[in-house]
Amino acid sequence: MNERKWIVYNKNCDRYAIGVQQTQLECEVAMNTLLGQRIREQRKEKGWTIEQFAERVDLSANYVGDLERGVKIPKLETFIRIVEVLDVSADVLIRDSVPSASHVADDELSRKLSQLTPGQKKAAIDILNAYTDNIPYITK
Repeated sequence: MNERKWIVYNKNCDRYAIGVQQTQLECEVAMNTLLGQRIREQRKEKGWTIEQFAERVDLSANYVGDLERGVKIPKLETFIRIVEVLDVSADVLIRDSVPSASHVADDELSRKLSQLTPGQKKAAIDILNAYTDNIPYITK
């Protein structure tokens, strides 16, 4: 049997890992379920019923229920409406599927710094400190 491996985000490790015995379909189902659970959590934090939330995002209550159970996955335009109505960033809802941008930037910065000599690291830190100390002046 030809076993296929898929890359899956593992929140426990806070990084991507190769899932040895998971099929792509199993991974997609797991991601849809997590997305649905997060939509439900955010809706409940607002104190909204499914019906109230459905009305705000202009969807049927049945469709919202399917989303929350991971049975359906929203189209991009629907996802954007959900994010806007819930007033959360998209990564709050999909954080196990993709790392947040800050993780990517942190990883890139760490990788670049690890390649420098101690003297170069000090110079890079001095430059970074000078830059961040002057951000209010730079952004005006």
